[in-house]
Amino acid sequence: MSQRISLTQFLIEEQRAARVPADLRLLLEVVARAVKAIGVTVSKGALAGVLGEAGTENVQGEEQKKLDVISNEILLQANEWGGYLAAMASEELETIYPVPPNYPKGDYLLLFDPLDGSSNIDVNVTIGTIFSVLRNPQAKDKTPTEADFLQPGRDQIAAGYVAYGPSTQLVLTVGDGVHGFTLDRETGDFIYTNPFMTLPAETREYAINASNARHWEAPVQRYIAELQQGKTGPRGSDFNMRWIASMVADVHRVLTRGGIFMYPLDEKCRAKGGKLRLMYEANPMAMLVEQAGGAATTGRTRILDIIPERLHQRVPVILGSRAEVERVTSYHLDPAP
Repeated sequence: MSQRISLTQFLIEEQRAARVPADLRLLLEVVARAVKAIGVTVSKGALAGVLGEAGTENVQGEEQKKLDVISNEILLQANEWGGYLAAMASEELETIYPVPPNYPKGDYLLLFDPLDGSSNIDVNVTIGTIFSVLRNPQAKDKTPTEADFLQPGRDQIAAGYVAYGPSTQLVLTVGDGVHGFTLDRETGDFIYTNPFMTLPAETREYAINASNARHWEAPVQRYIAELQQGKTGPRGSDFNMRWIASMVADVHRVLTRGGIFMYPLDEKCRAKGGKLRLMYEANPMAMLVEQAGGAATTGRTRILDIIPERLHQRVPVILGSRAEVERVTSYHLDPAP
């Protein structure tokens, strides 16, 4: 690109084209400032004493890392006072976080996983933040409830993630394609580097936690077995497996060069409905993948069509290049080989 375009300039142009309202633009800029602060803290690691366990559990009963707690606080504090939000919901909080009464309320609801891939924090592997925006169905003089957040993913008006890796990258959609920005650490600006990211329809890479193979349902075992047979199998081609155990990192690779990401239903997570959270992980990533030309299902239904029942609901996730996602889904709907 001949001209360096900042995230702010990009969002202003989207506003002028009537694709982004002014208050949504300002909200997204606040989120961008917050994730810069998280990125700085992540990059300091042991130097800032932020590695290791926090000594607390989140609502899912998972041990929190220090950076989980810090990242959650950064996002809450950055977004509570601007006047663009009515409430927030976080993977780390049991219930919603209404905007304090001393601040003005806005027309939007913000949901986020403040630090995805916590198991990788202490080993210096790419981790990230996932977020999405919904409209607030309540009047501004009323405090939102959990029920106001239980909207299907197709109602999201913006979604994105930030990958804290060798470079810090913000990937965003406002319903008009998927756009990538890279943080210039010298100027502090997110620069528009990846316009209209698009997934190829076919792929030769897949991401799945193979240690759970014995627990998978038959359709997933069938699909993975076909991939592993390579050129001598029914697919007639060799496939490579990639697994980072950070959804942001795995999905970012898929969005960048194609592939399929899977955390399917298995016997270990069946009682919970799945492994990944619908509101904080599956819905935002499904919106991004679909906007990039891919597909996202549970194996049986489109993720963005699910009507949420609980704030911390879990679902199976299969997303990525359309041809592969449709093949896996077809195996679930018609399991006979």
